[in-house]
This record gives sequence, C-alpha cells and structure tokens, in this order.
Amino acid sequence: MLLLGTLVPLPDSQVLSPDITVNGANTVFTVNTAGRYQLSYILNTTAALASGTRLLINGAANQASTVAPLLSLSHFSNEIILDLNAGDTISIQMFGIATAATLLPGASGASLSITRLS
Repeated sequence: MLLLGTLVPLPDSQVLSPDITVNGANTVFTVNTAGRYQLSYILNTTAALASGTRLLINGAANQASTVAPLLSLSHFSNEIILDLNAGDTISIQMFGIATAATLLPGASGASLSITRLS
C-alpha cells in the first residue's frame, strides 16, 4: 500500500562517492560533505500508475522534486539543485496509489544521482 508513501530501494550495484553513504536497504543516502548539490532521479514502472514521486530530504517531502501527474505514468523523473548540510539524508518516495508498484528490473527501474557542485 503506497497511499501514504513508500521509500524506493535502489539497485545494489551503485557507484558512490566516499562523501555519500547508504543504509542497508538502499533507501536512505547520507551526504557527509556540506555543499550545493544537483539531485536527480528516474523511476520506471512496469505499468502506468496514478501515483506521485518525490525526494525526501531528512524525511521531509521536497516540493520542487515532486512529480504528481494528472494522468497515469510509468516514467517519473525530476532534477533539483539544493544546498545540503553534512549529515543530510536523501530518499526517493512513491506516494498516492493504493496498490504496489513494480519497477523495471535493475538500474533501468530506479536511479538517483547526487552530484556536489560546490
């Protein structure tokens, strides 16, 4: 049930900077160096869904990163630039649908890019 939202686990095969760590479930990424970051995500589902996606920063929804379509989609993506502090966390969340979503397998299902700009 995704009505309230669920974190999206990312594939195990990740290329991580030494400045970024991830929890064991591959759902929460921690930035260990403060700076201005470009954050982008892509989610691809096996079927079109009437759901939304967004980034959570320290567990709170980031409005600028939210994709809340009026029509069902199977491809969700967004990109933002944000100042982050050391210790801030980043997650991708799907929300607003009453059934489970199935992502395409592997890296084509979900990806998150965290790039420090300055």
